[in-house]
Amino acid sequence: MNEQTRKKGHETILEFVKTLPGMPGVYRMMNAAGEALYVGKAKSLKKRVMAYTTPQKHPIRLQRMIAATASMEFTTTHTEAEALLLEANLIKKLKPRYNILLRDDKSFPFIQITGGHDFPQLSKHRGAKDEVGEYFGPYASGYAVNESLEVLQRAFQLRTCSDSIFSGRTRPCLQFQIKRCSAPCVGKVSREQYQLQVELARAFLSGKSRDIQDQFVSAMQRASEEMDFEAAALFRDRIRILTSIQRHQTINIEGIESADFHVIHQDKGETCIQVFFFRSGQNYGNRSYFPRHDAEETPGDILFAFLAQFYTNKPVPKEIYVNHDLSDLMVMEEALRMKAGSKVTIQNPTRGPKKEIIDMAAKNAREALARRMAVEASQAEIFNRLAEVFGLEGPPERIEVFDNSHISGSHAVGAMIVASAEGWVKNSYRKFNIRGPVAPGDDYAMMKEVLTRRFQGLLKDGAEGVWPDLLVIDGGQGQLTATLTVMRELGIDDVPVVSIAKGPDRNAGRERYFMEGKEPITLNQGDAVHYFMQRIRDEAHRFAITTHRARRSKAIGENPLDAIPGIGGKRKKALLLHFGSAKAVAQAGVADLQKVAGISKAVAEKIYGFFHEKAE
Repeated sequence: MNEQTRKKGHETILEFVKTLPGMPGVYRMMNAAGEALYVGKAKSLKKRVMAYTTPQKHPIRLQRMIAATASMEFTTTHTEAEALLLEANLIKKLKPRYNILLRDDKSFPFIQITGGHDFPQLSKHRGAKDEVGEYFGPYASGYAVNESLEVLQRAFQLRTCSDSIFSGRTRPCLQFQIKRCSAPCVGKVSREQYQLQVELARAFLSGKSRDIQDQFVSAMQRASEEMDFEAAALFRDRIRILTSIQRHQTINIEGIESADFHVIHQDKGETCIQVFFFRSGQNYGNRSYFPRHDAEETPGDILFAFLAQFYTNKPVPKEIYVNHDLSDLMVMEEALRMKAGSKVTIQNPTRGPKKEIIDMAAKNAREALARRMAVEASQAEIFNRLAEVFGLEGPPERIEVFDNSHISGSHAVGAMIVASAEGWVKNSYRKFNIRGPVAPGDDYAMMKEVLTRRFQGLLKDGAEGVWPDLLVIDGGQGQLTATLTVMRELGIDDVPVVSIAKGPDRNAGRERYFMEGKEPITLNQGDAVHYFMQRIRDEAHRFAITTHRARRSKAIGENPLDAIPGIGGKRKKALLLHFGSAKAVAQAGVADLQKVAGISKAVAEKIYGFFHEKAE
């Protein structure tokens, strides 16, 4: 970074400072390409941005950011808390290079008891809560939800089937046979009895499992006294189910209704934040997060940024517990209060049961970070070895793997998966519907089309495109030749290509690797690079097959009548009812078509012409 570059960024910021108000708000620093470098919030925009006009007082990292700043954008807000909420949303949307970023921000699943039905359904739910019903959660994972659903089915026998399946049943399904549903679809239970079971499930999800267990004990005793031993056995089994659940919930805390625990642990510049969820006095599981940040960031700043981004798309509990003081506690509490619509407190407990949960979460965070660092170290070794085996300039950061899938040339698709030292980069996976013209089963032509479309797109994007450091093709020498032909035609000569083919008799485990200008090589079965190449090849194959099946299923479900202009749903239904199938419609003459209600001579001729023109 030379002095002229640093001075240019400084002057850009100085020009904006002259007209900035002393109000709360959010600012965005952008490079010459219009990409967000940093998003920040401020109590006073003028004072905060003014600090960037003396770059020498900042660490080298921020000096680079200042130097790269070509423009800025500003949004004023009424309060600093409003600015914090806006900042968090923009960071998640823009993912600026110089901000602390929450990664793996997936939505959490809930358990839903549907509304608007005499026999409510019990189901797992993700996404917006725009359906009528009650939602319980969030749960830390889909596994935790599935486990709870299984318990609820066994204890309360509520249906999990959709309304359409429910309305179409004529006899009980397997769930009834294994005593996980009371079969309300065929009248095996009355509406009043079913609603009672729903109330019990609702109470269980609200943390009243011990009260329900007491009710079951009383009901079992009554049934036993009345000599109804079958009913008594049913209540006995339900009591055992609830007892087993209570035995597994070993870290519940009395007095906690709705709380999240966020515990940060750092080691060698890496960070793990462990989140524990408690709702209705029950532990709903935990999840590990590994936010991206620079080494200069303090634990308080990281935790502050994490909380702001974490709750942008999640319900805010009444209580939040942390193991490190936040950089601005009052602003965070006010921002979360605005989002939740009720009071939210953030505390750092130093003793008592809540501190015990903090310590347990810290232990989980420490172990999770150690596992992640071990995996990363192992992956780093593999990528170093990868560069050595294939003669690369250095360990690749991005590997793109291509494969095709088809059946005798029909519904052909190409697939691209992406791997890095951190694992699969699934948001970069791409699928290509083969457009042709390609002869049936011509794998080389298919690969040429896929690679041409991929790299033409990269050339068009220019410096903004994300290029691979290594290209892996599923196939042998022929696929390598086809790939290199495409690369030469596009003028690309700096992307290494490896083609992987199965050994003699297509024996997996004796793969051969082809590269331009080199003899094919075979790696020992114990070689870590050998296993890695198998894994990425198999992942590409899996993705290609899944994509192909989806396309084939869609094609099977298509009706040729859908493609005829002017034939809407009503006429299509009339034609199918009259002829019995789309194939019979295609074979019918104009006179036959006119016999269908709503089909005039002009429409009949249009239908006839459509199928006969297609057949030519």
